Amino acid sequence: MSITDILSPSDITAALRDCQAPDTFSHKKFFQISGMSKKSSSQLKEIFRILDNDQSGFIEEDELKYFLQRFECGARVLTTSETKTFLAAADHDGDGKIGAEEFQEMVHS
Repeated sequence: MSITDILSPSDITAALRDCQAPDTFSHKKFFQISGMSKKSSSQLKEIFRILDNDQSGFIEEDELKYFLQRFECGARVLTTSETKTFLAAADHDGDGKIGAEEFQEMVHS
């Protein structure tokens, strides 16, 4: 399954266009524009599985910096500050990575 089986390609393009410049990424805005915030828990679990590149059950900081590229190959890498802000927004237990439940809570908050 690919991300475009769950999210509209035009919504993904709009979300990526909104944060093209470095240090303009806002996870809340990205989730809204891409349509992720309207998806069900089961759909978000599938998106999480796609984003969890090494299939460890967590999205680690190294994977998070390539978040936008999981939606489109040519997308930019998140800056260090964007990555740290994104991680802090979801990592409720402080283990330095985002679990599936934390991801769903962040998307739906």
